[in-house]
Amino acid sequence: MVPRNPEDMPPQSPFSLMLGIKVESCTPEEAVCSMLITEVMGNRNGVLHGGALMALADAAAGTSAFINSPAEITNTTVEAKTNFIRPVHVGDTITARSVPIHIGQTTAVLQVTLTRGDGKVVGSTSQTHLFMTWKD
Repeated sequence: MVPRNPEDMPPQSPFSLMLGIKVESCTPEEAVCSMLITEVMGNRNGVLHGGALMALADAAAGTSAFINSPAEITNTTVEAKTNFIRPVHVGDTITARSVPIHIGQTTAVLQVTLTRGDGKVVGSTSQTHLFMTWKD
């Protein structure tokens, strides 16, 4: 299987754009995405909501899985597990680095490390993606 080129990547989803997720780099070895934390992403404790952190992790893992899939195939997340390690405050930027642990014919396993602006790890996500074609 020959991985795709970054130019083959479709545009980001409206949801990712709404969150301000940026794809910083994308190679078969690593996908890097970032997101500025805004007030609306906060939880009742005044720090980043876990769902927003998971959305960033999912965007990075999905990007990594997509660049590693054949041209006629897409992917979808079938399992995700996140450890929340440190808080992130409004105004900070999180960077998500996704590396493939396994790229098979039907699945990909990816590890995402999420860091805040000071370089400290705020979360770690492991995801499994299914390679597939869409059927109606």
